[in-house]
Amino acid sequence: MASSPKEINNVSENGKPVIIVMVEDDEGHARLIEKNIRRAGIQNMIVPFANGEAALDYLLGADRTGSANTGRQLLILLDLNLPDMSGIEILTLIKKNFHTARAPVIVLTTTDDQREIQRCYDLGANVYVTKPVDYESFSHAIKQLGLVLSIMQIPMGD
Repeated sequence: MASSPKEINNVSENGKPVIIVMVEDDEGHARLIEKNIRRAGIQNMIVPFANGEAALDYLLGADRTGSANTGRQLLILLDLNLPDMSGIEILTLIKKNFHTARAPVIVLTTTDDQREIQRCYDLGANVYVTKPVDYESFSHAIKQLGLVLSIMQIPMGD
């Protein structure tokens, strides 16, 4: 029996759906991530960004106060290796901001350095996934992530 499409936590108490913000500069990876999240039955809006500045404009607003996200439910998929800034910088700014601090951040990156992994968790990352190098493994890992996303509870923004 085919499963029906799911939305992460469907809608929040304020009636707003969870928005998946994907910060990934590799277009091929971005397409593969979205394709496999969809295969897992996740139908939420995915807002893609190929660089950190554009992602921060969306997440924290042009004024960087974060008030643009008041009441939104966000889930952030974050690559660490971006052309204009480090994903670590983005993670730090997200987790230090009152309006975005509770948003779950899933780091998706090719970096498997243990110090980098620990640093991301210390800064507030909720999940750290090392992207497998080969297509088949990467595809499988993202599909599994999609299954996890389908059961996650996402807190409402302040």
